[in-house]
Amino acid sequence: MKNEQIQKTMRGAVILSCAGLAAKILSAFYRIPFQNIVGNTGFYVYQQVYPIYGIGMTFALSGFPVYISKLIAEQENELHRLQLARQIFLVLACFGIFVFAFLQFFPKQIAFLMGDSELFWLIKSVSWMFLFMPMLAVPRGYYQGTFNMIPPALSQVAEQFVRVLVIIVCAAMFVKYDWNLYSMGANAMLGSTFGAFFAMICMSSFYFKKFFKARQSDFHEDYGVLFKKMFTEGLVLCLFAAMMVLLQLVDSFTVMNGLRSSGISLSKAQNLKGAYDRAQPLVQLGMALATGFSASLLPALSSELAEKKVAEFKETTKIILRISTVIALAATVGMISIMPELNTLLFGDAFLSSTISAYVVSIVFITLISTYNSILQSMNLFSKAAFSLLCGIFVKACTNVWLIGQFGIIGASISTVLALAVSLALIVFFKPKSVGSVFTGDSFMTKLGAACLLMGGSVKALMLLFEKFSAGTRFDAVVATSAGIVLGCFVFFFSSVAFDLFEKDEWLAFPKGKKIYELVQKLRK
Repeated sequence: MKNEQIQKTMRGAVILSCAGLAAKILSAFYRIPFQNIVGNTGFYVYQQVYPIYGIGMTFALSGFPVYISKLIAEQENELHRLQLARQIFLVLACFGIFVFAFLQFFPKQIAFLMGDSELFWLIKSVSWMFLFMPMLAVPRGYYQGTFNMIPPALSQVAEQFVRVLVIIVCAAMFVKYDWNLYSMGANAMLGSTFGAFFAMICMSSFYFKKFFKARQSDFHEDYGVLFKKMFTEGLVLCLFAAMMVLLQLVDSFTVMNGLRSSGISLSKAQNLKGAYDRAQPLVQLGMALATGFSASLLPALSSELAEKKVAEFKETTKIILRISTVIALAATVGMISIMPELNTLLFGDAFLSSTISAYVVSIVFITLISTYNSILQSMNLFSKAAFSLLCGIFVKACTNVWLIGQFGIIGASISTVLALAVSLALIVFFKPKSVGSVFTGDSFMTKLGAACLLMGGSVKALMLLFEKFSAGTRFDAVVATSAGIVLGCFVFFFSSVAFDLFEKDEWLAFPKGKKIYELVQKLRK
């Protein structure tokens, strides 16, 4: 019976991981055609307010639901679970209404703090999504707590798909009807509300078959205790799930102000911020790749802890961390190696390629932070991880404007990387001994560094060769980036084999790992 429950948990985690990966890829890719249609300034208008949406939807679809699922799973019967769900709904409804009212009543003040008073229409527009937050978080948490992962998975993909569709339609209407940039942004932000509505439809059976129909129970959680739980432990989970979005929120309030205070005009600052935000889809894609491959291993941690298999737990954490590190670092070095061409391919020119390259370094740090956080979550360790996260955000808030003043827009990229590095260093320092590490023993980091150096050097040499014959067109960029990606994958794979980077268990942990390991064995012979 216990093994059956563990298998069910693992299947559910894989389904949610796949849905999360699909949603992340959708969220990363729509920004590329969107930026191509509306330009840097239009992209800036949207991205300035995007973090508010990002935080709200993280609360609704990943942060609070994880904690709610824990509370639901602890209940002894179905009546208690539904009674608790009703109480949580009321708590989150009050919170959602408060945030909605705050954004509706003070949009001009928030826009002023962001450095652009015209953004207030977008802030009012995105506020409606917060009314849907309890309607999404509660059923999602309930389903996850009862190990039914299909409705939450469908809701996550539906939310992103509908939102992306609305955004692209708004961008097309902007071109066709010559909309004002801020009107386009406000309408695009309504995509978050439409997305939330369709996500709720995917989980509507919870309300019609359970929430409204179940009879009342004598069970009653004290609202004060419940509120404290939701906004301490639950909020910590939300903050971790939204870490990159929180750093983007700091950018929304500081980058424009930093650029303007250094003497740059509003229009030029808007253009610079829009080009700087090109890095966002690249980081999201790199994170999705790095965390997606290892996510399927995370359920094994819970089962090993439950069965008190300490040695197996430590080994599994080491494998997860190594796979995440390898993919994140390889993706980062690869992107930087083809950056001028990649920038041209995706966005039409090579503007701010150095700034984007610096920002892309954050893929490595945020991937490791996310992976360590998932591991620590499986051990119910929150406080030290939360402290590490808050320290990182504090560093970003304190250094952003100063670094922009010293180095220009690239200072914002440096500030983000510095903030994430501080958070990661603290998490590694605080982690328990039972959690494996990628930074000590068997020369792993040395081998990985050598493989990345070989890959990056060979790809960069190819890009420099292409530059001599390139006319700088988008087609040339397609040819160059395609050739660079193929060469990079080839060099990195053979370097990994030559340097004996992975052990057998680590090769087998990759998708199609058995076939890959057989190929590795043949190459070694």
